[in-house]
Amino acid sequence: MMAIMAVLTIESVGRFLSRFFLGLLTLAGCVAPAAVQGEVYPSKPIRMVVPQPPGGPSDVMARLVAQKLFEALKQPVVVENRPGANGIIGIDVVAKSPPNGYTLLMAPASSLTLVPHLYKLPYDTVKDLAPVSLVSHTGTLFMLVNSSVPARSVQEFIDLAKSKPGEINFGAGTSATHLAGEMFRLATGTQLTAITYKGTGPQLTALLAGEVSMAVDGFPALPHVRSGKLRALAALSPRRSPVLPDVPTMRESGVQGVEIGSWTGLLTPAGTPKDIINRLQQEVARIVASAEIKERLAAAGSEAVGNTPEQFAAVMEAEIAAWGRVVKATNFKVDQ
Repeated sequence: MMAIMAVLTIESVGRFLSRFFLGLLTLAGCVAPAAVQGEVYPSKPIRMVVPQPPGGPSDVMARLVAQKLFEALKQPVVVENRPGANGIIGIDVVAKSPPNGYTLLMAPASSLTLVPHLYKLPYDTVKDLAPVSLVSHTGTLFMLVNSSVPARSVQEFIDLAKSKPGEINFGAGTSATHLAGEMFRLATGTQLTAITYKGTGPQLTALLAGEVSMAVDGFPALPHVRSGKLRALAALSPRRSPVLPDVPTMRESGVQGVEIGSWTGLLTPAGTPKDIINRLQQEVARIVASAEIKERLAAAGSEAVGNTPEQFAAVMEAEIAAWGRVVKATNFKVDQ
């Protein structure tokens, strides 16, 4: 009898303990999701990767936005420059980061829409990145010549180049500026020689020194245009630039198909929760719509945008397709 009571007691205790621990596990299962769902974004510092060296348009835009995001989100937004390989190194870092809203990408148009046609990438630009907002149009690009070049219009430059086949060269500091020269050569039937440089900074230095006759550049070259060291022959945009309103567009100059957009956009790793993307977009749109930021962008020849993720995705899709057609038409290649 005592043995039976002992067994019953052990079994009773065992059942009690089983129910007790099962209850704890159930409670933990209920509490854990609630804790995750209740987490307020952001709860820790955010890094904003720029796939360019400090001082470039995307870097300047990133630092403006990062400071204002810090004020709005109450968390530090640290700008991290990861230059190299036409933006591939920095973009790859973001594409392979956790999709949790704590790694952002501020990148230029060419790295996102042209580079995919030129290199075998370690990521898929469309599938591995999620657009947040096109932040700004970063200024018009211009066809520039050294002041010593005897051409004051696009047509005069074409005539000069045709009179000296293969003798007139142009600077190619990036794939985009290189391709712009190739587009111009193809559209005008001229024989121009590309001289490559490691970036638009060295390209501009070479143009000022007269090492090359022509190059495509934007805002950094404007002081030299105003001083007379360089001459702007045409704007590579659909309409004239407000910073140099007297300079005609390439279309107005009689050359079709030589237009390049220049913008900076904010993205996150694909898979980032929609509510986080929407929160970031709303903050960015508010930031770039402020009078302070608009004024600072205008001083640099840029224009604030702040559109939606869907609108930004449509811009990227259209430009990726357009660059594909241009690269194919010019048979443009780079060293892998």
